[in-house]
This record gives sequence, C-alpha cells and structure tokens, in this order.
Amino acid sequence: MNGRNFALIALAGLLIGCGKPVVTPATSTDVLNAVRAGGAKVVLVNFWASWCGPCREEFPDLVRLQNNYAERGLRVVYVSWDDTAEEAAKFLAREGVKSPSFLKASQQSDQDFMNAFEPKLSGALPTTLIYDGTGKLHSFWEGIATYAEFEKKIKTVIGGPS
Repeated sequence: MNGRNFALIALAGLLIGCGKPVVTPATSTDVLNAVRAGGAKVVLVNFWASWCGPCREEFPDLVRLQNNYAERGLRVVYVSWDDTAEEAAKFLAREGVKSPSFLKASQQSDQDFMNAFEPKLSGALPTTLIYDGTGKLHSFWEGIATYAEFEKKIKTVIGGPS
C-alpha cells in the first residue's frame, strides 16, 4: 500500500462519516508506507487490541491527543492485533475514532511485523512509536502511557513548549 492508497482509505473513512471506522488488513510494509505518506509533522503509531486491558486503558488518551494535535500536524496510525477487522472497528467506533486504521495481516508473524518497525520490540501490547514527518523513528516504548507522556514525546518532534 502506498501513500496514495492510504489517502484513498482516509477519504473512504471520511465519506462513511459516522459509521464504523475503516479497518484494513496490512503488513508492516503497508503501515510503514502510511507513516511515510506525508502531510504530517509527527506520526504516532500505536499497536493495540480490544482484548488488551492496558490498551483499552490508554486508548481515550490517544484519541484525545489525536483530536488536540491534529491541527498541529499529528497523525495517529492505529494498528489492531484483534482477530478480525470487525472487532477492531467496533472498538474504534466506541472510542470515537473516525480515522482509517489497520489490522495486522495474518500472513506476517507478530515478531516479523514488530521487527520491521524496531528489532528491540518484544511484541508486548500496547506499543507506541513516534516518527517525524519524513518517517524517521524518534522514540518507541512498550506498555501503557498517559496523555502527558504522549504529549511530551510528540512535542519533541512537533516543537513547542514541553
């Protein structure tokens, strides 16, 4: 999937409006292409699953961050580890996510998927990665984070007071 395809998925998500978010099965290459699609100052990628307690706990902070920083150049890319796109879409709709999202494609092992982003990742959920607008990885961590922690990390890339 290239940047143009990601833009088409985003447009489809906007056209659907208040319906369920669009969740597309994707390989690590597809997600990395979305990270590098352009048009953002900072891209936050979050690996999550609806069955993951810490993921559910941090999710409202991610959505709030996305809403508060979209105009400053933040794009959030959600990558679900759920079994089906339908499960992921239901959860995202309940959380108020309208942006297109991804489901880790089953043809790629979890570890191969993670290694494509950062070989040091263990596969724990949630996992968050912060990229600049050119697709350069700035930071990553496994485990839950708070709104303040997310905000501090993205501000180091976007700029502005920490």
